[in-house]
Amino acid sequence: MEPEDVDAVIPQQLEGRITIYSITGCIHCHRLKACLTNMGLPFVNVDVMNNSVLQQQLVEITGRHTVPQIYFNNVHVGGNDDFQNLTQEELDKLIDLVKYTPAPPDSPPIPQLEEAEENVPKEELKHVRDDYADLVLEFKQSGIIGSHWSCLKMYPHTFTGKKLVNWLVEYKNPASRLSEFMRDMILQLFSEHITPDGKYINYKSMVGSAIFEEYCQLATQLQRLDLENLTRKEKLAFFINVYNALVIHGNIKQGPPKNIWQRYKYFNSVSYVIGGEVYTLQDIENGVLRGNRKGIGQIIKPFSKGDPRLQIALEEVEPLIHFALNCGVRSCPPIKTYTAQEIDTQLKISTEAFLDGADGCQIDVSKKEVRLSQIFKWYKIDFGGTDEKVLQWVFEHLGDSPKKKVLKQLLEQGMIKVTHLPYDWSTNALD
Repeated sequence: MEPEDVDAVIPQQLEGRITIYSITGCIHCHRLKACLTNMGLPFVNVDVMNNSVLQQQLVEITGRHTVPQIYFNNVHVGGNDDFQNLTQEELDKLIDLVKYTPAPPDSPPIPQLEEAEENVPKEELKHVRDDYADLVLEFKQSGIIGSHWSCLKMYPHTFTGKKLVNWLVEYKNPASRLSEFMRDMILQLFSEHITPDGKYINYKSMVGSAIFEEYCQLATQLQRLDLENLTRKEKLAFFINVYNALVIHGNIKQGPPKNIWQRYKYFNSVSYVIGGEVYTLQDIENGVLRGNRKGIGQIIKPFSKGDPRLQIALEEVEPLIHFALNCGVRSCPPIKTYTAQEIDTQLKISTEAFLDGADGCQIDVSKKEVRLSQIFKWYKIDFGGTDEKVLQWVFEHLGDSPKKKVLKQLLEQGMIKVTHLPYDWSTNALD
């Protein structure tokens, strides 16, 4: 279903509502919104990226952990793939529904500021302290907030990004906060330089971006961090965010690798100085996040016994990181957002989403065959080491879906053939 009718780009007037739940930087979200825009269909976008309440509501009303999710009034269509697979007849019915029928009460709720009821007595009105009140107070006490000139005009009660970064690094749980700032900036940069169809990233156009310049300033602060006291959750969120940001940073500065030798050099050379030590992409993935295990093509472990970075490595491998790291090619899991507070839930959701997709797991019942991503071949030891243990791991980490029910039936029958899907190493860079 690829709408390309010229007349379809004229915005339509809708009595009802199309609602999309999405996150910033998600390619699938971008593609869905671009498709609707090209069809002239207005929609309401609900960004759930940094709102755990909205994320939970999304799961409750859709039964899905992934984005995007699209509704036509109260009819849940599903994700981008579900929408693209609609027949023309199905699509026409949905368009007619929102075109002529107002959204009913059981349509998905749109977040908005709650207003106090007029009949509530004044003495019962209660004010809730703003979540950032203490932070603003600290800004004022530390001298961050002041007056600054811009274009010959003074703006009071403002602060510069440099002052904020320096304050964060020196006083406020620097590692996790700094990585989250970097993550948010790179996702914003990512979303602003993606092609309209959501397939490619224009890395070259990022070079002159003001956001990229500010991001580079943030990246230099990594060398001042103290990582030794980070918890497991903080390490996971920090290094996943930094890895995904470093891949994009490397693509912007030197261009994406185009063959196996360039990839080997790229992942063993592109690096940040963090806490006084150099961390390449290989160091982050295999040294830290995989608990110092050999990576693809590596003869020895990343960190030797005397390496100070070994103290930062996770005590045990975390298999779920494989569905959160994005190395900049088409078969990689999409870039998402991770926070120390909710990292375990977020990794679980990312894993379910990847396994639910065609790039992660396919099941052929007639052949009693399960086709898995090459990730399960390359890092087989992380998932149990044998085909039987890998399949059991996949079953336990699939969301409640028809695919899980089918896999359960095959597991009960036994004698399952495990093969691996082709891995698309094509870069997502726009030439």
